[in-house]
Amino acid sequence: MGIFSKIFKDANKKHIDMLGFLVEKINSLEKEFEGLEDLKVKTLEFKERIKNGESLDDILPEAFALARESSKRNLSQRHYDVQLIAGIVLHRGAIAEMKTGEGKTLSATLAVYLNALEGKGAHVITVNDYLSRRDAVWMGQIYDALGLSVSCLNHEQSFIYDASFKKEDKDIMRDELGSFKVIEDFLRPVSRKEAYLADITYGTNHEFGFDYLRDNMAYDLKEQSQRGFHFAIVDEVDSILIDEARTPLIISSPTNESTDKYYQFADIVKNLKKEEDYIIEEKERSAVFTEEGQNKIIKRIKTDPWAENDIAATHQLESALKAKTLFEKDKDYVVKQGEVIIVDSFTGRLMPGRRWSGGLHQAVEAKEGVKVNQESKTFASITFQNYFRMYKKLSGMTGTASTSAEEFDKVYGLEVIQIPTNKEIVRKDLPDKIYKSEEGKFKAVVEEIRKRHEIGQPVLAGTVSIEKNEYLGKLLEREGVPHKILNAKHHEEEGEIIAQAGKFGSVTIATNMAGRGVDIILGGNPPEDQEKVKEAGGLLVIGTERHEARRIDDQLRGRSGRQGDPGSSIFFVSLEDDLMRVFGGDRVKGIVSALKIPEDQPIESRMVSKAIESAQAKIEGMNFDIRKHVLEYDDVMNKHREVFYKKRKEVLENFEKGTLKDYILGVVSKYGFSEEDYSKREEKIGKDSMRNIERTVCLRVFDFLWIEHLENMSYLMDSVRLRAFGQQDPLIEYKSEGHKMFQKMLENMESSIADALMKAEVEIKQKPFADWKPKAEPKVGRNDPCPCGAKHPDGRSIKYKHCHGKNA
Repeated sequence: MGIFSKIFKDANKKHIDMLGFLVEKINSLEKEFEGLEDLKVKTLEFKERIKNGESLDDILPEAFALARESSKRNLSQRHYDVQLIAGIVLHRGAIAEMKTGEGKTLSATLAVYLNALEGKGAHVITVNDYLSRRDAVWMGQIYDALGLSVSCLNHEQSFIYDASFKKEDKDIMRDELGSFKVIEDFLRPVSRKEAYLADITYGTNHEFGFDYLRDNMAYDLKEQSQRGFHFAIVDEVDSILIDEARTPLIISSPTNESTDKYYQFADIVKNLKKEEDYIIEEKERSAVFTEEGQNKIIKRIKTDPWAENDIAATHQLESALKAKTLFEKDKDYVVKQGEVIIVDSFTGRLMPGRRWSGGLHQAVEAKEGVKVNQESKTFASITFQNYFRMYKKLSGMTGTASTSAEEFDKVYGLEVIQIPTNKEIVRKDLPDKIYKSEEGKFKAVVEEIRKRHEIGQPVLAGTVSIEKNEYLGKLLEREGVPHKILNAKHHEEEGEIIAQAGKFGSVTIATNMAGRGVDIILGGNPPEDQEKVKEAGGLLVIGTERHEARRIDDQLRGRSGRQGDPGSSIFFVSLEDDLMRVFGGDRVKGIVSALKIPEDQPIESRMVSKAIESAQAKIEGMNFDIRKHVLEYDDVMNKHREVFYKKRKEVLENFEKGTLKDYILGVVSKYGFSEEDYSKREEKIGKDSMRNIERTVCLRVFDFLWIEHLENMSYLMDSVRLRAFGQQDPLIEYKSEGHKMFQKMLENMESSIADALMKAEVEIKQKPFADWKPKAEPKVGRNDPCPCGAKHPDGRSIKYKHCHGKNA
């Protein structure tokens, strides 16, 4: 990693130096472009030149100069030279690492405008709906003056920027602090399809990803909304492409299974004791029952699910144990209006609509005593890694990517380029203060905040969870320190609270990543307040715990010292923090205990500081391996997905072109039916009805078998892990067995379509296959060897009931 870092730094300087001539070229056009009357005419000229064969690189200097001119006229903001460099980096399909407050949003407009000129759509991916609306309106003014349309995607709604909605309010765009406010009047509701047809589309990674999955479940081409993957800029790229990479997007539907056992098992595990009845492995985030614990459960439920190989019951019991021991309320989730909502551990934001899979969400619901929703069957899924790798050109922006440069390169082929700051950073990053206990640490944090508040220095304290966030708030309340709290429960006011965090004397407690994307302006307006804040030392950022990823710590530090402002940052750490407790090592704890230091006195030890860095590096390495593992397996599934979605789309396209019958005749002829047989069938049902039936049957067969394939591949992944004990590579086994299963599915598709179309009753017209299912394969006995070929380490075949038939 050290060699990689050195190579990265040398290459970065060389790259920046090489862009200097382009920046000079853009600057040389400034005077000429200031004299232009209508900027839209120039955009039309660029589009014509591209049609006639000029490349985007050819027109880059002029396009960037024009976008800068539009920004000056409409936002009174001129792109700095470093922002021009960032724009070039983004256009070239790399990651621009820009420090907080350096203007990522404005920099992106240059590359977005240039790439949107090709007319194939330019996408800007944001981390939440608020930012997609804000940026569509804010930056929409630049694009609108250049003659390009701008839209944004939100959960279950889409908008297009329309300057004519309330033009007289166009200047009232900033509050008293100068922080941006979304003027909803400029966003006109439109259909999803219309939003994607805009030249530029803003939206969250979830909205783009789910739209892709929904498009591939549509029964008519008119229902599809996306139009290809041309160019995308991912804002906060580390958060989206790394932190969220482990969780796939899933579209699912509830099954009809009873949820009663979840309540029963939650009640049972509630009374079990740690060490005696179960053991927790915090490093692996796992929990297992001891023999004593299993015996207590057997006594309660009056059956032995382990001896009887009742996989469903043992799985639900394990989920109940995980819910009790590994998932904390107000840290991993919140309960809001009788619903369990996941909290994103990296951003601190709520994720409504997202659910843990494998029965875990149901177990947490039972633990909290709220309504348990039924388990789901997956209809479609994709990881963010494979979704974003579909783009012809992908780029990204963030304040902290260099610590993950290796992963960006290996997984996405993206180079990280550090963009110089416009003004030198003068923020002071103070050494960590380390305490023996968490209680001693929080006492010291409160004392530090109280002292700074007395002199009027604004303080932003970052916490790792909602629980710690509220705990610190109570301690400050007790000390009479006025403050504002920001966490996932208050996300609606996020932008406003964070924007005020630089005011004289303000104290803000936020979960580490809350308010990301919103600038903290020192003192705000009037200017004399700004000077008072600067004299008091600028914004102090306090970290109350080290995060498992160094990037998150760096992002928190970066909230202070924007654009050459004064400021400082400091982390308060205790040996009882999760990071140190789980990964810090017993040696450190032994040395600290021997020092006999009081609880509220900081420990000054280089060894302890090194242990923190080592723990973070250890976790980052583990998480990288997990993400790589997820991707390796999803790459197998991705090949199946690509082939399947292509075939499904061909059915829709053939139906639209009126050529679906040709495909159907080719299929039925393979299974002993002649064209004459089919024509008779068509006469009986009616030509128009037959075309609709063909489409419906094809898509229903496709979808039914695909859902079954997803389930089978999930079971296969579980079963191949056992083969590692027999010195077999689980990934090779997964690829090989998965390929056979996929080929079998394709064969089944054609035979099932032929069977359905030639043998189904004429009543099909009234009830088009609502309850029809493809013909079944020969029945496999529960004690027969599993058809997938899975074997125990000793070579014995795994029984069907313990493998693919475990839920049958």
